[in-house]
Amino acid sequence: MTHGPLDRLLRPQTIAVFGGREARRVIEQCDRMGFTGEIWPVHPKLGEVLGRPCYRSVSDLPSAPDAAFVGVNRMLTVEIVRSLSRAGAGGAVCYASGFSEATGELGDGAELQQALLAAAGDMPILGPNCYGLINGLDGALLWPDQHGMRRIERGVAILTQSSNIAINLTMQTRGLPIAYMVTTGNQAQTSLCDVACALIDDPRVTAVGLHVEGFGDLAPLERLAAIARQSGKPVVVLKVGRSEQAKRAAVSHTASLSGSDAVANAVLARLGLGRVQSLPALLETLKLLHVAGPLAGHSISSMSCSGGEASLLADAAVGRAVEFGPLQPQQLPRLRRVLGEMVTLSNPLDYHTFVWGDFARQAEAFSAMFEGGYALNLVVLDFPRSDRCDASEWTTTADAMIAAASSTGALAGLVATLPENMPEATADRLMANGIVAFSGIDETIAAAEVAAGIGRAWNRPPPPPLLDLSTMEGEIETLTEADAKVELTAFGLPVPKGLLAFSPREAANQAERLGFPVALKGLGIAHKTEAGAVALNLKHREAVSNAAAAMPPNGGYLVEKMIDPPVAELIVGATRDPAFGLSLTLGTGGIFVELLDDSVILPLPATKPDIQAAISRLKIAKLIHGYRGRPRGDLEAAVAAVAAAAEYVVRNAVRLEELDINPLMVLPEGRGVAVVDALIRRRRVA
Repeated sequence: MTHGPLDRLLRPQTIAVFGGREARRVIEQCDRMGFTGEIWPVHPKLGEVLGRPCYRSVSDLPSAPDAAFVGVNRMLTVEIVRSLSRAGAGGAVCYASGFSEATGELGDGAELQQALLAAAGDMPILGPNCYGLINGLDGALLWPDQHGMRRIERGVAILTQSSNIAINLTMQTRGLPIAYMVTTGNQAQTSLCDVACALIDDPRVTAVGLHVEGFGDLAPLERLAAIARQSGKPVVVLKVGRSEQAKRAAVSHTASLSGSDAVANAVLARLGLGRVQSLPALLETLKLLHVAGPLAGHSISSMSCSGGEASLLADAAVGRAVEFGPLQPQQLPRLRRVLGEMVTLSNPLDYHTFVWGDFARQAEAFSAMFEGGYALNLVVLDFPRSDRCDASEWTTTADAMIAAASSTGALAGLVATLPENMPEATADRLMANGIVAFSGIDETIAAAEVAAGIGRAWNRPPPPPLLDLSTMEGEIETLTEADAKVELTAFGLPVPKGLLAFSPREAANQAERLGFPVALKGLGIAHKTEAGAVALNLKHREAVSNAAAAMPPNGGYLVEKMIDPPVAELIVGATRDPAFGLSLTLGTGGIFVELLDDSVILPLPATKPDIQAAISRLKIAKLIHGYRGRPRGDLEAAVAAVAAAAEYVVRNAVRLEELDINPLMVLPEGRGVAVVDALIRRRRVA
């Protein structure tokens, strides 16, 4: 294990605590977990705390502490942090609130946070506005409250901005071994990603879970993803911000921008970081990653002694990137011999109760299922209440499963449909034997999907760096459609042949030069269709003149040659997200944009294989591939055009605020594509 700037703070041998009640609790928690290092209370009046002599100030301490818990008011926090930094301390937890998260209530909150950063200098700090950390490997705690963790030898690290979420997670009884619990509050200096990178370096850490309220600089996130891949320790993220209420809460709680949820999904997937949508799913996914790491595939099996449970498993997989693959021919004779003629052999498999309580037959049945080459093998089993029932036969089933997994070398998980039906002692025993002790069917399927997704991402070459978030200052200008098309043409995007006109008569003349039929558009008008500023398939001079005269006042006209009917229409867009910067959106275009809700997001830069894979995920891809005998679209030209649009965005990222190409018409195979309409909004160069 290398020694980084956070090492002393995360794995201290000496701890200084500042404050009254909270500082005393830190000492209590260290004692309860068996911390063997030195603890130095600092208080201006007390003589001792829990049998330890009190020091009056930082300068009175025996030496610079590895870590300090600063549990005093926000003003005094800044002064103590300054003294610790000057003394050469290894780091500090800043417990107080009232900094940038409270700018709406306290006018000096942001200014005080800057003062705290200046006081810390190069010394690492967690917070402010956070509880600190629990190191369950070494028994070192900078934590002013109760918790549910215990000493372990290896396990996962969980990091969150929210101290209350952290406390709740420590109370889990699901059998998840938690090595570290770390809170970062406002992330004024040290981010979740910074801490995660340091914890991954600990050989006793198996996987990392992040509960994130918002992202700042994306570079630490990219660094974390690269380190996770290199070390073989997967990271799973629970990010809030799907609702507007959650976004507002994130800002008020930790001064964090959550950004677009859809863009967050795309960025995390690109980086090979898993994403879940709930705390139970986070815990269940971490259990799977702790035992097995990323999955080698997305095919899973399931066995239960109830058809109802088999149906629940099958339904839970609908819409998920996992599948219950078919049984292999070599599995069938053995399963039939063990289970009898009345059992329908399928996956998920309802094995009835014919082998219930029979260790040997259950072990053989499980072994036969586990030898099907599935990435994960599940057995559904809800344990009865221990205070009213006898669980011996359920224990027999668990024992048979452990034996089958051991003999086949397959990865297996035992699933309780309800968390309360998985006793903690049973979960601990299963996990110790390499069996994932899952709680909840939906959470289990989500965990499998995430682990398989990380596996797929790690099997691809590492992605290039994300597009820089920086942007220039200046007034935003909107280009006319004609000017936007000139910009895009310079990057190789094909546009219809067109001419400008500034009167109905000139428009008619230009139409004759182009040749009929033509399209006519009013320039400088947003939402042209709704405003009546678009006329299509005009076949003679009079039609062009009349259409131009009927349009609302505008900055002129764009006359274009009509494009032949396309196979499909795409939208290609880019918008600037406050947390993630510019990304590319591909979807069904034309009038179906809102109606079909068919789109995918590509972080930038994007390669042609990325773009082709994204198009293949669209519903409209069936049309491009020749739906029900219809002509195939020019997919190669579509991919090239989207790649050109992506390149335009990358090259103009500092100025660009929005790009909208709608529609990009995909013509029959061999005939290319055409940008029929385009919008560009960008910063004006002074």
